[in-house]
Amino acid sequence: MVYFILERVAALGLDVGRKRIGVAGCDGLGLFAWGITTIERKTWAQDMAQLAQIIKERQVNVLVVGLPYNMDGSLGYQGRQVQKFAQRCSECLKLPVEYVDERLTSYMAEQLLLEEGISPREYKALVDRKAAAIILQQWLDQRRK
Repeated sequence: MVYFILERVAALGLDVGRKRIGVAGCDGLGLFAWGITTIERKTWAQDMAQLAQIIKERQVNVLVVGLPYNMDGSLGYQGRQVQKFAQRCSECLKLPVEYVDERLTSYMAEQLLLEEGISPREYKALVDRKAAAIILQQWLDQRRK
């Protein structure tokens, strides 16, 4: 008989924007990701307090952050801002950070919402949450390969 020991996956996916942070979680096996919440950004301390609470509740051990590359593959201004945020976040929350190319994830999230009959313009927070889930799902899929 062969036994497999599966490592518990406790990752948090983040879609970091200037106004909001989309947050996604996954099941313990690392198969499925889904949006948890959207943090309306206020101050650094408030943002970190909200993230810390989610991390504690979900016993998270890694942050997966979407990195917005330009279409040519270069890292532009927004990408560098997200990297700075993620590095500060990593230090503050004492968690490692892994990056996922997030090009077109917001577009994909908007398309999924439209298919569900939901207007992305009316529910921007939902777009961010769904984009975070797409980012985390990409990471989970890459991890399994």
